[in-house]
Amino acid sequence: MITLAGLLDDAKCYEAVRQYRWADGVTCPHCGSKTVNKRGKHDNHPERQRYCCRDCKKEFDDLTGSIFSGRHQPLRVWVSCLYLMGLNLSNQQIAKELNLHKDDVQKMTSELRQAVFDNKPEVQLAGEVEFDEVYVTAGHKGHPEAVKKKGGRGVAASSKGFGDGVRSKRKNRRSSA
Repeated sequence: MITLAGLLDDAKCYEAVRQYRWADGVTCPHCGSKTVNKRGKHDNHPERQRYCCRDCKKEFDDLTGSIFSGRHQPLRVWVSCLYLMGLNLSNQQIAKELNLHKDDVQKMTSELRQAVFDNKPEVQLAGEVEFDEVYVTAGHKGHPEAVKKKGGRGVAASSKGFGDGVRSKRKNRRSSA
């Protein structure tokens, strides 16, 4: 069966990571320096470029400090998963397309979503800002203590957490004796 992950080339995935990650040039993930030397390719992944920082003398590669670093799945699988997420496919559909277990895909998509959320820039509003009506529940006419739950320790509360006691309904059951 032909899958999307099988069509992607590892070299293209690493090149895409380099373009997006270092659009302004390679920088050391440890100290932020731009004085970096190439140190050849990775032994196990011939497409992965290695670097050495001239300032802090630490070595790193294309994936160091990224969401893709230290993963068991190849980079092309992660990139394929990210692409399929962009198409709004379900985890089950992604698992079928990538020939992975649904639990593995669930973990991958959760981590990718979290990484996107963590790296989302903070919204800055400037100039004139307009918005529609907003309804905010702040309590009963300025008395937020009236909204607090009335149940506590030692006091029975209803199933929704309100009220003074639990109301239960008993069903009549006929005995067979």
